[in-house]
Amino acid sequence: MPHARGRSGKWICTVDGVTRDHPLAGLIAAAAAGRYPVADGSWRRVPPWRPGVEAIVAFTGHAVLAVAPDIPDRRLASLGVDGFGGAHDPRLITALAGPGGWIDSLDMLMAGRGSGHPVAPPRLVDRPDLAAHPRAGFAAKIRDQPRLLGYEDRRRSALAVISRGIAGLTELSFELEPGHRGQGGGTGLVRDALSVIPAGELLLAAVAPGNAASVRALLSAGFIPLGSLQLFRRAAHYPDHVQG
Repeated sequence: MPHARGRSGKWICTVDGVTRDHPLAGLIAAAAAGRYPVADGSWRRVPPWRPGVEAIVAFTGHAVLAVAPDIPDRRLASLGVDGFGGAHDPRLITALAGPGGWIDSLDMLMAGRGSGHPVAPPRLVDRPDLAAHPRAGFAAKIRDQPRLLGYEDRRRSALAVISRGIAGLTELSFELEPGHRGQGGGTGLVRDALSVIPAGELLLAAVAPGNAASVRALLSAGFIPLGSLQLFRRAAHYPDHVQG
């Protein structure tokens, strides 16, 4: 498992882009390399990668449901799941989450590559002082090993969170402070976050399509769209579900 050292001297844990620990990880890594599932309208199921968090992932013409084994295939089929859009029918995920469940936004799944080099220090540093940031709290509820990164200047509150996220792969979330928006700062923050990840390593991001500023920042920093993703939690199984 690769690691990168931050300016503070602490190791930042990352996850190799071609890991096979979770079956969805291999599919995502292959798609990021241009090898997509066959677009025949089919779907498959895999186990959840994190206790309490389930998901629906769609590529072109193929869907993957990361759901617990207590949901039988016949139940999914009866809800109309398929690889041509049926997997993201709102009625399907609403039925799976159940009353009181939590359903995240329908996000675009994007992939980028790290740019870090052993002889060049990363451009972001550890910023544990940003732990109260809402994006940091949200990441801690649905991902593992979140590391909070930002600029060395403590007057800056821009935040990048690098975690063990989707399918156990490295995932980036970020937020630029309002005073620096609209000036290319989002693209700069994403590029600076990439400097923390070893060069060439796969990095994922999930962003709502309506968040056009973040989509533009990711595209400008070299990310490519792979498909779509929607997370959910069932209140009946996991009463301490995510809020926000």
